[in-house]
Amino acid sequence: MFTANMLESIKKVEATREERMKTEPRRMTAEEKDTLLKEFHPDYREDGFAEIKVGPNKGQKAPKELTELIHSNSRLIKDKVDINRVDYDCDVLVIGGGGAGSSAAIEAHEAGADVMIVTKLRIGDANTMMAEGGIQAADKENDSPVQHYLDAFGGGHFAARPELLRRLVMEAPDAIKWLNDLGVMFDKDEDGRMVTTHGGGTSRKRMHACKDYSGAEIMRNLRDEVLNRKIPVVEFTSAVELIKDDKGQVAGAVLLNMETGDYMVARAKTVVIATGGAGRLHYQNFPTSNHYGATADGLILGYRAGAPLLYQDTIQYHPTGVAYPSQIFGALVTEKVRSLGAMLVNKDGEAYAHPLETRDVSASAIIRECAQGRGVETPLGSGVWLDTPMIEILHGEGTIEKRIPAMFRMYLNYDIDMRKQPILVYPTLHYQNGGLEIGGDGFTKAIDNLLVAGEAVGGIHGRNRLMGNSLLDIIVFGRNAGKAAAKKAKETVLGEMTLSHIEEYEKELAAAGIDTGKVSPMLLPNYARHEREEQN
Repeated sequence: MFTANMLESIKKVEATREERMKTEPRRMTAEEKDTLLKEFHPDYREDGFAEIKVGPNKGQKAPKELTELIHSNSRLIKDKVDINRVDYDCDVLVIGGGGAGSSAAIEAHEAGADVMIVTKLRIGDANTMMAEGGIQAADKENDSPVQHYLDAFGGGHFAARPELLRRLVMEAPDAIKWLNDLGVMFDKDEDGRMVTTHGGGTSRKRMHACKDYSGAEIMRNLRDEVLNRKIPVVEFTSAVELIKDDKGQVAGAVLLNMETGDYMVARAKTVVIATGGAGRLHYQNFPTSNHYGATADGLILGYRAGAPLLYQDTIQYHPTGVAYPSQIFGALVTEKVRSLGAMLVNKDGEAYAHPLETRDVSASAIIRECAQGRGVETPLGSGVWLDTPMIEILHGEGTIEKRIPAMFRMYLNYDIDMRKQPILVYPTLHYQNGGLEIGGDGFTKAIDNLLVAGEAVGGIHGRNRLMGNSLLDIIVFGRNAGKAAAKKAKETVLGEMTLSHIEEYEKELAAAGIDTGKVSPMLLPNYARHEREEQN
């Protein structure tokens, strides 16, 4: 399966393996990390960003692709909808059917609210399902939420909102218990104690996993709980605009049936945005590990209604996406592979960085190696080796198939046996560090009764996220949003519904001289070939 130049490079990897196993590369100093990031991390490339010209974040920068969506108009300017003809009426409307949305819906239902989920694909079609490595929680001896806080705060460049990060780490042990009680099958030893491992940037082993199917196993249980509770789920239906009332409160959403093209109106006393990430915008032409629907919809809905963004200019590129074979280019290679002992190695067999540096540092180091000619050429660019045979040398035969079976089978489909051969990796667009700004209670600060949970939130992780804290935040903030939304719905009285905010936004775009000729949110990525577009 490997090309001649790859096979030649593998010989160098094998020749240096014994010596590399004796001495692990040292961790970089703070100064070395800062220098590396500024020179090679995509967030520091000025040509990848544009100035926002309208809305709450006017004058700030955002990725060009996101800025274009912010600068595009609502499809409801041309497509008129009678918002007084209500198709769905509920207390709590949850937009998004992934881990955060499902957790919110479960807790809102538990609190007695009439709750409904709307999702543009199917329930569970989300980045949650694709998460592999695990979920963090400081619930063992020699660890504490304080230590978890320090790891995450430092890993996020000390930029996380303290009230959000504090809630994340303090409620982590209960989140694990809640999931375990729901039936999530965490890895446990023969005595029933949960098996935990390190992740990049962690000072303690606090990563709880379900082999390398962690997100899928969590999502399976959340989805079953939603369905068992008979919570209504409207699938293949997108929220295309928030509705407000004449008091300025959120009052529901306009929905688009993705199959028929029909618009519907959902009235709600509180709304939870849980729409996930933005990987399918392919910032700076990077591949992505994200699911098909990750197109930043919630950010656009909230922003156009007046909710500000936070850290929208910072993106996480997972250091180990598949660089080869081309058929799975950009797919995630879980950080757990490195936590089990696999080293990052360049084409000459040199281990150039500690395998468990934080993700932004590891990604930047890989980009540097390839940019300076020490990467391995592939049909789609270049990559570096992740020396997976080290895992079984360190931990014994059968470890890979037992601990990371999804990775093992994914590569075996292409005749690559990661027990015997290293694998080629390169950074892949993975996580939206920034999103809509919320307070510690989950509500946006600009719009009454609008909450945000999961990857659509900005501020929880600062400017970089540690492994295992995203599966954690969808549970912690999803559950809290559901509880808060149900409580607020009981005391909310809606006024007359209106879409006047989209008309005001249209005027602001016109005053700024902006006309992209497009509408947003994007809803789904367009992968049509240019030749076909030209023919049409």
